[in-house]
Amino acid sequence: MGVLLLVLLLGAGALMPPPASSAMPPAVDAVKPVDFVGLHNVVAFHEGFYSGSAPDSPEAFASLADLGVRTVISVDGAVPDVIAARAGGMRYVHLPIGYNGFDETRRAELVRAVRDLPRPIYIHCHHGKHRSAGAAATIAVSLGWLTNDAAIERMKVSGTAAGYTGLWSCAAKAAPMMAAAIDAARADFPEVTKPESMIAAMVAIDEALDRIKLVERNDWKVPADHPDLAPAADAGKLADLLRLATDDAHITALDDLARSDFRALLADGVLKAGALEAMLSSSDGNSMSDAERARLKAALAAVGANCKACHVKYRD
Repeated sequence: MGVLLLVLLLGAGALMPPPASSAMPPAVDAVKPVDFVGLHNVVAFHEGFYSGSAPDSPEAFASLADLGVRTVISVDGAVPDVIAARAGGMRYVHLPIGYNGFDETRRAELVRAVRDLPRPIYIHCHHGKHRSAGAAATIAVSLGWLTNDAAIERMKVSGTAAGYTGLWSCAAKAAPMMAAAIDAARADFPEVTKPESMIAAMVAIDEALDRIKLVERNDWKVPADHPDLAPAADAGKLADLLRLATDDAHITALDDLARSDFRALLADGVLKAGALEAMLSSSDGNSMSDAERARLKAALAAVGANCKACHVKYRD
């Protein structure tokens, strides 16, 4: 009876021993992230449960295999490389979350996936610093593996920026979940979750830019009457949305030359939005030099110029 109860609570997959691996996995008490070939910022949140960056090459999937990883969970918006994972004997699960956190439905889905699917499990976003760390911390608390304080300390090791208040809040407010609540979550574990349409993505991009501009107009401080604004999170969302747009039907329907040009503009936008995100993540609006303000203003202007160049060619 005791063994049966353990299976019900933890999931059969968690009890299966991982295959032998040739790489040394990150320690659960490591105070710095670890890099592997094609994988960056890898941090353990529990034995056999790692957070890190998106696999960026075939060699990255080889690194995952060397670590014994059997399940890969993406919380990034971009469509994961399901074929490469399958070729390495791994299963992909795609459950995207936002830079501003995630709701209880998504939390339960993520917790069930980690509880039920074979470990070791590697959870990733794009950089492996913010969304995957916030998700991993919340999951670890929800499964009773870490206290809230300990989970937040692991997020700090991952390098989660202070500006991502929604992600920190998810980990801080999480509590251990009852088995029945986890069992109520979906169990189909999708390999791919379809991204938003181009139209919806462009609306979301405009809204994110407007929110960043509100902060810019307030001397790069979050306005007192809009305490929910998170400019670094919005810049990250911009980069995410632009990456997702690459394979939208509106673009794939273009002729070869136009499609290549449109994708080049999107790739340039991703780089510019990523640069703005990095600056905002490391800046403090309450103690910012004039030089920092100038750099932020220029970075935001570069994002706007990219949007305008794209609109002139393909929308206006």
